[in-house]
Amino acid sequence: MGLGKSLNLGWAAELRGAGLAHQVWSASVPALGAAASVIVMGVGAWGGPAMGHLGGGPAAGHQRAPVLAAYEMGPVPASQQAPPQVAPLGHLRQADLMVVSAESLPADMLASVLQVRDVRSAELLEAARVRLNGQYVAMLGVDPSRFRIFADKPTAEDTSLWRSVAAGDVAVSYTMGRQDGLPLGSLAEVTGTRQESLAVGGLGTVGIPGVDAVVSDTVARSLGFPMGNAMLVSVRTSHLATAANRIHRLVGKNAQVEPLVAPSSPASPQGASAGNGGGNGVQPWTEGLLSPVEVQRFLAAAESRVGRPYVWGGSGPFVFDCSGLVQWSLAQAGVVMPRVAADQALTGPAVPVSRLSPGDLLFYHTDPTAPNYVSHVAIYLGDGKMEQAPEPGMDVEIVPVDLGAEFAGAIAVSPRVAAAAAASPVG
Repeated sequence: MGLGKSLNLGWAAELRGAGLAHQVWSASVPALGAAASVIVMGVGAWGGPAMGHLGGGPAAGHQRAPVLAAYEMGPVPASQQAPPQVAPLGHLRQADLMVVSAESLPADMLASVLQVRDVRSAELLEAARVRLNGQYVAMLGVDPSRFRIFADKPTAEDTSLWRSVAAGDVAVSYTMGRQDGLPLGSLAEVTGTRQESLAVGGLGTVGIPGVDAVVSDTVARSLGFPMGNAMLVSVRTSHLATAANRIHRLVGKNAQVEPLVAPSSPASPQGASAGNGGGNGVQPWTEGLLSPVEVQRFLAAAESRVGRPYVWGGSGPFVFDCSGLVQWSLAQAGVVMPRVAADQALTGPAVPVSRLSPGDLLFYHTDPTAPNYVSHVAIYLGDGKMEQAPEPGMDVEIVPVDLGAEFAGAIAVSPRVAAAAAASPVG
């Protein structure tokens, strides 16, 4: 699943119609009626210790009127406009934590977080779940010049993508563009508190689990995103848990602080060797894993779906993508899993290939715009076989285990860890 199709928010605010009040939802996304809707997961757009632009309106250099004028006349791809200026790429930062609130974070929160020990940098942004061509996706509103340092290197280096975002286009993840039929230059219907047609100006995965689309902060606000309700934070990974606890005390009960990586975890979706396929130094972990009954039910459910068609974003029971198949099949065994492959890679201990057992999960790096990002998952069945929902135009299938160059590693599922990851607002 590319960048991850959907964030499983533990709670979210929904906006219905411009200017209406927030309403709190939990767990699942409510069905939309005639009213347009935004499921909020984050906001803001100014960051970095030297930037100092907090609260208020758009960041310097953003002009709202020309963007809205373009909407009224019909979308104009960035390639047909004078390219906006985007700052040169700075030193790349890993997005280690995400702070998420249902409403705007306090105006001084960025400065406070930057003072936390072991925090290297932080960036405010808009973030919400919206409908894109009819299905929910997690979308970020960003200042392209400042946000790009948090993206995976190939996407971070794609200046044309960030110029298109600054010009008012939408950039979608590589997987979404390829598997959901959104080529460069096509139009995407985005529904927030209003519906707008945005040109697809870039295909690139930013590497943040669950996020499949990026727009400028100006466009995000025109769609109804609240301002400054989320923050990306880069910390010294060895001190991740400590920094997360300190930030949680700062933001209080109205926001949640969630890790985007697992410190010292071989199964991390950001790591090039998720699962440590060779087994170097991996310690066996047998407590708290799937029981034999859960494994039997999991595999029976999965194998009953063989022959069902692949559909990007499909989560069963009749159509599936790769992580949707895993989530649905485990649900039939009573196990709650997060939605996207990158998060599923964090739901148990790494397993070397030599110790694979039926019911383990196999992960793959398949996205050239984010080569270290886990973007595909398969189910190990035993006897050298795996089951997967491969790609559009194909069906759920059982094939020999693939241990080729794209193999990222394997994990054994821990129901307790999986449930915690699924309950995360960014899981």
